[in-house]
Amino acid sequence: MAISKHINSSNKGNDIFPFSDAPNTAVFICSHILDGREKILFVSHDADDGAWQFLCGKEHNESDARIVSLKYVLDLDPTISNLNDLPLGYCAQRKSKSDKWVIAKN
Repeated sequence: MAISKHINSSNKGNDIFPFSDAPNTAVFICSHILDGREKILFVSHDADDGAWQFLCGKEHNESDARIVSLKYVLDLDPTISNLNDLPLGYCAQRKSKSDKWVIAKN
């Protein structure tokens, strides 16, 4: 995976995408967030495969999982840009969208 920053072509010419992963990186998100019922309150950057998960913090089963691009999630909630350097094997949680992220090892 490339470490360099990527240009986000859908924004103004000199905006830089904040994540080292490409904007079109496939990530997991729960259906509760996609349908607007919940906010992103839990983020995981998995150690085994580098996958990102964006969840609402509630209970989930496999049927709640969706796959979207990292850019889609960033457009949905720009506050996740604060997690652009979340290390592999770590997660971040918050109680509400206005709270600060609390980072911990998974």
